[in-house]
Amino acid sequence: MATSILHSARGKRNGSSLHDVEASIEDQIESLREEVAAFAKLIGESGARHGKKLRATAESNLDDLTVRGEELLRDLQRGYTRGSREVRRTVRQHPVATIGAAAAFGLAVALLLSRR
Repeated sequence: MATSILHSARGKRNGSSLHDVEASIEDQIESLREEVAAFAKLIGESGARHGKKLRATAESNLDDLTVRGEELLRDLQRGYTRGSREVRRTVRQHPVATIGAAAAFGLAVALLLSRR
C-alpha cells in the first residue's frame, strides 16, 4: 500500500510538471505565432513600400522614354521633310539627269533580277 501512495504522489507531481511543460510549450508556440505574424506583416509592408518605389521609378522612366521617343519622331519627320525638299529641288534643277539616273537604276535592278 505504501508503494501505491508513493506512486500516486509521484504521478501527481509528474502530472503537474508535465502539465507545466505543456503549458510552457503552448506559450512558446503562441509567442512564435505572434512573432511570425509580426514578421509577415513587416515583410508585407516593406514589400509594399518597395513595390511603390519600383512603380514610381518605372513610371518616371516610361515618361522619359516617351518624351525621348517623341523627340526622335519629330527629328525623323524634320529629316524626311528636308530630304524630300532636297530631292524635289534636285529633280527640278536637273530633270534630264534625274531621268537618266532612274533609268540606270531600273536597268541595274532588271539585270540583277534576270540573273536569278
